[in-house]
Amino acid sequence: MAKYSYCLLIITCAMLLGSCQMVQELSIDYMLPADISFPNSLKRIAVVNNVPDLSDDEIQTVNKSHEKYSTTKETYCNGDPAITAEALANSIANENYFDEVIICDSALRNHETIHRALSQEEVRTLTEDLNVDFLIAIEDIKINATRKITFLEDLGYFYGMVDAKVSPTLRIYVPERNAPLVTIAPTDSIFWEEAGYSEGVVNGRLINDEELVSQASEFAGIMPLKHILPNWKTASRLLFSDGSANMRDASIYARENNWEKAIQLWKKQYDSKSGKKKMQAACNIALGYEMQDSIASALEWAEKAQDIAKDVDKINANNSDARNSYPNYLLTSLYVNELRQRQDNLKVLNAQMARFTNE
Repeated sequence: MAKYSYCLLIITCAMLLGSCQMVQELSIDYMLPADISFPNSLKRIAVVNNVPDLSDDEIQTVNKSHEKYSTTKETYCNGDPAITAEALANSIANENYFDEVIICDSALRNHETIHRALSQEEVRTLTEDLNVDFLIAIEDIKINATRKITFLEDLGYFYGMVDAKVSPTLRIYVPERNAPLVTIAPTDSIFWEEAGYSEGVVNGRLINDEELVSQASEFAGIMPLKHILPNWKTASRLLFSDGSANMRDASIYARENNWEKAIQLWKKQYDSKSGKKKMQAACNIALGYEMQDSIASALEWAEKAQDIAKDVDKINANNSDARNSYPNYLLTSLYVNELRQRQDNLKVLNAQMARFTNE
């Protein structure tokens, strides 16, 4: 199913609701598991620089296009592994997930120009010398930056933007294995923008190549964190109210974070109503349980709302393939899918956070 933003869903719902009905957006913060699960025995980590000596490599700039109203240049370069290693070590340390995080200041490939993984013997030596359980090595950092300055004729000024695609490569090593435990190779973008009344002024204000490499290298050390450690996500949720006494009072309890009393009133609404109002009450009950981290109960009520939405939108076996045309079913289905994903993630997240419970 395609992904829709909850902001767009709120607009859709507002169009569907009558003048006496309201829908509001709430935020919820919850943790997502990391892509990698570390055994609880791995408590001390060292970040090392395993990038070969690339100091002779120059920044390559290509004039991609030069048109009447725009100039585009593309830059290819390597990042600064020392900056990336420091940013990564600081980011991991700030999360307090491991007992100790240290950084090896020395580059391991000072006199080499070829990328290669650490051997098992090198890993054993480093972990023993640094007194750690495992290593995260910076292996490579590629930066591809597009610099574009466009003259906005209608406004009479120039707009410039630098969009840098950053691609670090990291490997995780443990001394018991003769090969890397896992390779992490994310790609993300960072951008800068400026405006002015001449191309020269805009170009002068935009970030220069040296500073671009520095900031992009720091970004390269921050962006892999979500792949390594559990991380927080902020999501949007919808809260319905139709002006009735139960829904109005429940909304007050919700604003006070008194979800138990809010759920009690929403259940009264659910038992006494039918159709769309019953569906909305079920959605609110699901939200109330989710806000209390009772994901199984939240999913149960979201699925009830989804079943009611089928009747509201008149979906049957003959037209179920056209469900994307039905706003209530789409709304509830998206919520059901999010809760199912949360439920699946909880199993992994609980295992990853078990190191704190065991302690």
